[in-house]
Amino acid sequence: MMLITGGLGFIGLHTARALLGLGEDVVLTQYRVAREPAFIKTELGKRASIEQLDVTDRDRLLEIGAKHQVTGIVHLAVPALNALSPEDDFKVNMNGLLNVLEAGRQLGVKRVGLASSNTVYMGVRADGPMREDMPLAMNVPGPAGATATWKKSFELIGSYYAGRTGLDVVMLRIAGIYGPLYHSMSNLPSRLVHAAVQGTPPSLRGDTYAEDSGDMTYVKDCAEGIARLMTAESLPNSCYNVGSGRATTNRELAAAVRSVFPEFTTDFLKEGNSPSFRGHAYADIMRAHTDTGYEPRFQVEKAIPDYVAWLRAGNPE
Repeated sequence: MMLITGGLGFIGLHTARALLGLGEDVVLTQYRVAREPAFIKTELGKRASIEQLDVTDRDRLLEIGAKHQVTGIVHLAVPALNALSPEDDFKVNMNGLLNVLEAGRQLGVKRVGLASSNTVYMGVRADGPMREDMPLAMNVPGPAGATATWKKSFELIGSYYAGRTGLDVVMLRIAGIYGPLYHSMSNLPSRLVHAAVQGTPPSLRGDTYAEDSGDMTYVKDCAEGIARLMTAESLPNSCYNVGSGRATTNRELAAAVRSVFPEFTTDFLKEGNSPSFRGHAYADIMRAHTDTGYEPRFQVEKAIPDYVAWLRAGNPE
């Protein structure tokens, strides 16, 4: 039985589906928001359970773990960016992390997976893709710097805890994810797909350059990567990129949308690269591929039609 904190979230639900596909039963925790998409609803009460949890409540976390005899924990729960005061943000992130690690130790689970992020690579100067063994910059300015701060802290403390206790802790450096159930519309793929389905102009946030690129990872691939890392018999490394393994340009993204909606206009694209563009801004996934066989199946050409089909089926997110 695998425990997923934040299990009713965007990545959590897809991770649950992937784990079920690999033969693992799951218990999903929710804080306030409840979601039961069709692809998991049929398993509820059978191979999937839902429990209410505030990750700052260690006793409740241990109670859930003991009740369901959990053998692994995937820690995906995270407060929304800037939703809390700085003090409360710290308490939820860091006390929640400590509780998850200690619960893993006390429950004797096989492995704890900590959700990190490719934002940890911000500030790194490199000529090629981002690799797990690269030295990271200490400080990252701007809004994404907050996420990078928490995730670097998670990795450092998780590694320290593993060394002190012998607990198997794996860091999951998750790339930019899009796809079904994504509701914030923060990333470009989701904004373009929703606009195309609704027949409206896309909502853009500043200039969109055709040759700018990034690691656009479909959520089903991300979930498969996490599931493989959590169920592997053993892992020779403690940190893994979970991404698409390639840089996708905004031009390629727009073309994938047009392949489904020929009338979709892409005249919002500006030629060339933005002044701040950094090449090779994607994660190298060779380590995950070598150690678990992880291979993304939904590059943008396949992901966009799949995403469109999900929305056309009447799903709002």
